[in-house]
Amino acid sequence: MKQNAIAVSLLLFTSAAAGFSADLPALPPETIVENYCAAQQQAPGMAASMDMDIQASLPGMKKEGRFHALRKINPFGRISYLKASFEGDNAVRNQVVVRYLQAEADAQQDESDSIAVTPANYKFKYKGQKDADGRTVHVFELTPKKKKKGLFKGEIWIDAATYLPVREEGNLIKSPSIFVKKVAFVRTFDIRDGMSVPLQVQSVVNTVFGSAELKVDFSNFALDAGDEDDESSIQ
Repeated sequence: MKQNAIAVSLLLFTSAAAGFSADLPALPPETIVENYCAAQQQAPGMAASMDMDIQASLPGMKKEGRFHALRKINPFGRISYLKASFEGDNAVRNQVVVRYLQAEADAQQDESDSIAVTPANYKFKYKGQKDADGRTVHVFELTPKKKKKGLFKGEIWIDAATYLPVREEGNLIKSPSIFVKKVAFVRTFDIRDGMSVPLQVQSVVNTVFGSAELKVDFSNFALDAGDEDDESSIQ
C-alpha cells in the first residue's frame, strides 16, 4: 500500500465541498437530521458476517502486513473474528493491526449512545447536497459537543432516499493512546436490507514512532445466525 494513495483519499476530507448543488433541500436541515436519527433507530438488530481484509504499513520503516478474518456481529453489536490470519512484519502486526482491533473492542465497551453520531453528541451544520456514486446525499459538518474518546470533528454524508449514513470522515478529537498524536479517517458504507453496511475504512495515524497507514475492506456481507464458535484473533 502506497502512502500517497491514502493521503490522496484523505484529502477528500478537506475538499468535500466540491460538487455541492446550489439547490436547497426539499426538507429543512433539522428535519433531515431527525429522519436520520429515526432511520438509525429503526435499523434491524440482526446478526451479520462479512469478510475483513486489512492492509497496513509503517512507511517510515518500510514495513507492511495483511490481516484477514471473518468478522461477525451479533444482534447486540458485539464483534468477533473467526479464521483470523496475518502475513507480514510483526511490527505492523503489533503496532497497527492489533491496535485497530483493540480499538474496535474498546468501542464495544463504551456506551454506544455516548459516542453515537447524533444531536446529543454533535452539532450538525448543513453544507449542501451532492451526487455520490449515483446517490443524492446531504452533507453535514459535525462538531463534537464534548471532548470524549471516540468522537470526531468532520463530516457525515446522509443518503437522501433512506436517511442512512453512507460516509463519515474526519479527525478524532481525543487521542486513543499516549503513543498516538492524530488519527484521520474516511469510512464508507453501502445500504443493504435497511442498514448501513461497512465497505471500507482508510486511516492515517500519526504516532510518536512515525506515521502508520491502514486500509480495511469489507466484502461478502450476509445476515447470519450469529454462531460465534471457533472465534480467533491475533492477540
